[in-house]
Amino acid sequence: MEIFFTVLILLGLVGVSNLLNRFAPFVPVPLFQIALGALISLIPPYIHLPLNPELFFVLFIAPLLYNDGKKTPRGELWSLRAPILLMALGLVFATVVVAGYFIHFRIPSIPLAAAFALAAILSPTDAVAVSSLAGRIKLPKRIMRLLEGESLMNDASGLVAFKFAVAAAVTGVFSLANATLSFLLIAIGGLLIGAVLALLIFRLQAWIRSLGMEDVTLLMLVQILTPFLIYLIAEEAGVSGILAVVAAGIVHSIDTDRISSPHYRLRITSDSTWSVILFLLNGLVFVILGLQLPDVARVIFKDPSFDNGQVLGYIAEISLLLLALRFAWVYVFWRAGSGDREQQENTELDQHRFKTSLLTALSGVRGTVTLAGAFSIPYMLGSGEVFPERDLIIFIAAGVILFTLLAASILLPLLSRKADSDYSHEEEKQQEVAARVALLKKAIAITKDEMTGENQRAAMELISYYNQEIREMQSLVVQDIDKFRETECEVRLLGVKAERAEIEALVKRGEITAEVAAKFFDMMDEMEYMLTTRRRFRMRISFLRLIFRRIFNKLFRPSAMTKEKNKLDEYKNAKVKTCQAAIEAISGSLCAENRMVSSGVITRYKEMIYRLTASPEGMESKEFKEYKKELRMKAVQAERDEVQTMYEKGSISRSVANKLRQFINMVEASLLDEEPEHG
Repeated sequence: MEIFFTVLILLGLVGVSNLLNRFAPFVPVPLFQIALGALISLIPPYIHLPLNPELFFVLFIAPLLYNDGKKTPRGELWSLRAPILLMALGLVFATVVVAGYFIHFRIPSIPLAAAFALAAILSPTDAVAVSSLAGRIKLPKRIMRLLEGESLMNDASGLVAFKFAVAAAVTGVFSLANATLSFLLIAIGGLLIGAVLALLIFRLQAWIRSLGMEDVTLLMLVQILTPFLIYLIAEEAGVSGILAVVAAGIVHSIDTDRISSPHYRLRITSDSTWSVILFLLNGLVFVILGLQLPDVARVIFKDPSFDNGQVLGYIAEISLLLLALRFAWVYVFWRAGSGDREQQENTELDQHRFKTSLLTALSGVRGTVTLAGAFSIPYMLGSGEVFPERDLIIFIAAGVILFTLLAASILLPLLSRKADSDYSHEEEKQQEVAARVALLKKAIAITKDEMTGENQRAAMELISYYNQEIREMQSLVVQDIDKFRETECEVRLLGVKAERAEIEALVKRGEITAEVAAKFFDMMDEMEYMLTTRRRFRMRISFLRLIFRRIFNKLFRPSAMTKEKNKLDEYKNAKVKTCQAAIEAISGSLCAENRMVSSGVITRYKEMIYRLTASPEGMESKEFKEYKKELRMKAVQAERDEVQTMYEKGSISRSVANKLRQFINMVEASLLDEEPEHG
């Protein structure tokens, strides 16, 4: 029960950290999570969670690196293979040698082998920390891909170097030839086992489907178990479990590319499930790190044999050495293996070589792999003596993690790519056009995924509509998209204003009741709010309120529903007149600047009049309209999620993201206005 209680608290802290980040977006989420983890260990109920390195690697590192392997673009990784290997192998071993000798020189009580072990465990960068910073800090694309590829590989090289250094410290025996051969066997073996096991598991999934068992839940279970099984099997075989899960993730992405559309439900479920799992694991990693810090610090600060100020100085010196070594390595080897790809960006980065190297150096954040490795140091040597300065080594590792994370959080935003306000008007226009086309393509993909035999006609009509929208958006590349967006909003608001005036006139003439007029006014209030606000939460609450009110009336006020249905003709007649008033108002404001936008809005009003006045034979069936509206609502939600994803990846600025959200609000407003609300 105590473990269950602890897990619930930790999960709650993950949620609180993301909530705090909304109020202080300039502070990275990992820092909030570390702080909350440390705080909860210092106040009642004094949560403590001993870090088991083996369990930590299999439970957290395996699935996180497996997902990184799936998501990282293979083509870009391959084009950067030379610099990635230079960073993941060359820099790691250079760090072990240089930092190892430095640590032994500055802290003679740490034997040379143990100093090499500490340097080795400090050498890997943390893929989770890099990903967490990436959504807030806009690094050049090539640097980001280099960091991602490096973090996938250097965990294995750093841990292997750490393993041999610890073995040398424990036994007093070390052979460079044996260590090199063992490293190659462990690395290559891990890659091979991971790839082979991934292929076997994917063939198992295909076999299950061939039996007619399209059970998404069962197939999803196989996917979730995959990284854990591969890691454990690889480690049991004596090879790198980390490289095994990375290789499996890459193979998974290759296999997914070959899967055809009939398995769309599995892909949708997989994406949704993994997004939740990764959200929790990413957060728990840093919360657990925070939990360990007070215990680690307490041992050092309470030990009279340590000078606290001197120990903190060691942390600063070692951290600065790691940054300087990383900077020098990148500066010297930056152009290695760049080839001809992305030549324009490479040339631009070369022109600012010092800044580029500094950005890459500061991005080398250390994380929980470092701390978990430090905790795995044995307590005793082979001779039966206590492992020298084990507590100090763990404390230094924790201090370097905090130092690099704070340095990246503070300095990278100041040095990285220009902020949103620095983008030129033309750049933002190009971003918005490209993003809106991407949203429409996302809507097409979701519509295809949701297409069944029953809703096929509605889906095909929507796909045709989206394709037409894409063609229109692409034609706006040479036009002023910002002006187009503003004009569209103004025209829609003009139409709503005319509708409101018409309803007021109908009430005065006694053509509609006050109750029906109130329904119109409620809907117009919602539409005006959606067309003018950028606050998504309030908009969603307003929409949900309408839905819940309709459900409530159906369940608890059936007589009211019957009464409303009897007034449907009154509503339709009034709606036709408001549409005609809107068309008249918009037509009266036509000019060269708004003619194209106004024509599109007028067309939508005319389509609504047709649907309200056409005979039942000429109208779309109710079932068809329901299918169509359901598909459009799903596409709207997918587009909204895609905006957030693009913003987190740095593809669009905050300003463009807000404009896109406002555009999506307008689309949803149109959906709400397509048919009357009964209840």
